[in-house]
Amino acid sequence: MSGPADWWAPWAEGEDFRLWPGTAPLLISLPHDGIGVPGTIAGRMSEEALAVPDTDWHVARLYDFARELGASVIRPRWSRYVIDLNRPPDGAPLYPGRQETGLCPLVRFDFGPVYRSGEEPVQAEVEVRRERWWRPYHEALAAELARLREQHGRVLLWEGHSIRSQCPMFFPGRLPDYNLGTAEGSSCAPAIRSALATALAETGVSQVVDGRFKGGYITRHYGRPSEGIHAVQMEMAQSSYLDEADPTQFQPHLAAPAQEVLRRLVEAAVRAL
Repeated sequence: MSGPADWWAPWAEGEDFRLWPGTAPLLISLPHDGIGVPGTIAGRMSEEALAVPDTDWHVARLYDFARELGASVIRPRWSRYVIDLNRPPDGAPLYPGRQETGLCPLVRFDFGPVYRSGEEPVQAEVEVRRERWWRPYHEALAAELARLREQHGRVLLWEGHSIRSQCPMFFPGRLPDYNLGTAEGSSCAPAIRSALATALAETGVSQVVDGRFKGGYITRHYGRPSEGIHAVQMEMAQSSYLDEADPTQFQPHLAAPAQEVLRRLVEAAVRAL
């Protein structure tokens, strides 16, 4: 766990995620922000996968404004290729019958291999990775949700994600810029879903509610409105805030309009909490 002073410092040995504890009834989780790969795993990966192209590029910087709002923020060090923190621990599919990647992905979004032939992790290794990296992140996330709910009586869990605007593995054509997921309204109160849908419509951006992305494991598992825990997922098209030809570069002038929209959305959701 890390505090404000070292938020953007280089990762330390043994540090697997960072948690910024806030004061507002809001926790922002960014499970696919990590780009690190331990050397023992990197040595087995394909050359293309070493560039971690399926990262939710720069979402921690995109949501940096949230800390000004008093939000708690949690972000991982390691790439989703190491362990996908937004997948069920048993590897069960989120969207049965559709293409998707697993707890320890073997295939990239472009259908290429993550590992060199014969170097894929076996089930025993998947279980080790789950205990080593997946479980601590979720324990910290759950503990922070419990702390905020105890303090405020309710809490909003906001899942921040992004993906290339065109990704045939998951959807045809071009994705809307803003894709709100509420597990068809089951992961948050109707007032929050309605407030976000209204705020999205007012911005004039291309958007959809509970379309292709309805919320991953974290949204579905932790969203329990009857217990005062409300969860939503925002999946953004990366073209809305960066140059997809060079996604590794964060350009503040490209991101600024998206940050303004996100801030309006987050504030609208918290008001409706």
